[in-house]
This record gives sequence, C-alpha cells and structure tokens, in this order.
Amino acid sequence: MRKSFILMIIILIAWISVNNPFVNRYVAKLTETSLPAAKQTDSLYQTIEKKAPTYEISPSDAKIDRVWKAIPGYNGLKVDIAASYKNMKPKGIFDKNKLVFTQIKPKVHLNDLPPSPIYKGNPDKPMVSFIINVAWGNEYLSQILATLKEHHISTSFFLEGNWVKNNPELAKMIVSAGHEVGNHSYSHPDMKRLTAAQARQQLIRTNEVIEAATGEKSKWFAPPSGSYRDETIKVANELHMKTVMWTVDTIDWQKPSPEVLINRVITKIDNGSMVLMHPTESTAKSLDRLITLIEQKNFKIGTVSELMSENRIIK
Repeated sequence: MRKSFILMIIILIAWISVNNPFVNRYVAKLTETSLPAAKQTDSLYQTIEKKAPTYEISPSDAKIDRVWKAIPGYNGLKVDIAASYKNMKPKGIFDKNKLVFTQIKPKVHLNDLPPSPIYKGNPDKPMVSFIINVAWGNEYLSQILATLKEHHISTSFFLEGNWVKNNPELAKMIVSAGHEVGNHSYSHPDMKRLTAAQARQQLIRTNEVIEAATGEKSKWFAPPSGSYRDETIKVANELHMKTVMWTVDTIDWQKPSPEVLINRVITKIDNGSMVLMHPTESTAKSLDRLITLIEQKNFKIGTVSELMSENRIIK
C-alpha cells in the first residue's frame, strides 16, 4: 500500500512538472531561440539571405507630376526570408520561383497630396482601367456589360445624375454586374464655368441620386468633357472625391470603325493608362477585341479604385 502511495506521488509530481506553464514557456523559449540559430547556419538559409536584396524593390511614393499631375504610390517588395526558407527546404536548393515576398508601403500616399486631377495610375503598375462615361447610349449598355462579363472584367462607369434619375434600373444593373460607379455631374455642364457653389450642387445631387439608386457612394469624379478649374478639384476633394481624367481617348463619339478605335488605344496604352469610353456603337463593337489585345500585352484591367491602389501586382 505504501509503495502504491509513493508511486502515485511520483506520478503526480511528474505530471505537474510536465504541465507546469512556467516549464512550458521555458521549453518554448528554448525552441524559439534554437530554430533560428539552426536556420542561420544552414547554407540554404544563408543563400536566401545573401540573394534577397537582388529581388527586392523599393516602394515609390505618390507625387505630383509636372505633366500627369497626381500619381499614386506603389508598394515595394521585400523577401520574407523565413517563409522562403520554409518553401525551399523540402528540396534543399535555392529556387527564385519559391521566394515569398511581403509588400512594403510607400511613405507618401495619394491622400497626402494636395487636391489635383489624376490622369493615370502608377507607371510601374501593369494595370489599366476603362472610364466609361454615361449620359446617353442606353441601347449599347447591355452589349458592353455582356462583353465585360464574358471577360470577367470589372471597371468604372461614371454616371450623370440626371441619367441615373431617369434610368435607376440601368444604374443598378451596372453595380449588380460588379462594376464601380462614379460621379459625372448632374446635368453635364462645363464645370470650368461654374462657381464653387454651383459645382458643389452638381456633385452633391449626383452623389445622392447614385446612392439612392445603387446603394453605392462615389469616390471618384469625372468632369464632363474633361473641363475643370482648380476650384472644381477642391470642391470634389471637400466632398471626399478625387477627380480623374484619362490617359487615352477612344474618341468613340466620332463613330470610328472598330479598327480605328482599337488602333488608337493599342498604340498608346501603357502601365497605368485610363481609357476614356462612352456607351457608343463603336465601343460596343470594339470592346471584345480590344480587351483581348490589352490582355495580350500583359496588362490587367480593373476599376479606377484598383488602379489607384498601392497594391503591387506580382506576376
């Protein structure tokens, strides 16, 4: 009986020792400190550390360009050495395709810049966006939306407030299809000729009618015909919207043939381009081929918000 009691005491003490939180923390600490040390003496780990800087890219800050005005920033890349080591460890050899990266944000962001129009995205970002201004052209919208859906593309439609008031179901259809909507004024005036109060009224009325019809708040403003003055940009900024223009103009309102429209875009498109369109017959007939050619140039097509995002596209 006494031997059994002593045995039980020994087992109890052993159990307490093993499950003691202080002991667990101590063992964990030893493990944490020993593993990195082991990795750092591993030739593969050292190779990754040595080669990492050659694959890293510094972030670029948002800035005001003399020609293109506001340019968004773009994240840099830093090699995650521990994760890359884990990725390569099974084969034990360095493989650049198995490097793991973390994105490093720039120090200056688009929101840090003074109010300024935006004509393009970051020139290092292999993405473009379609800016589709809608104040008429209902008969071509369905075909355009169908083509975008077929290619699994979301882009940005800028809606005139008066058009939304008269076509709330079409506005809702655009949003339901996964596209972004922005402000294109209420009655398509020459914004450059409006007072600050008049400009504010145009933008507020349009924001209200877009939100009522679609449930979406506008983050971007596209002035009709690209007409604005500094005060216009400031008013939009006060209403928490940034003003976007375009990099490449399809000039589709002149009814060019698909070949002319496509050539006009493809010869000018580049990283960060914003392509101005309208729901015209020319655009509807050109869009399928245009998207294919743009993607063959290795550009991703996205919304204005995606284009202005600092997130780096890693190929």
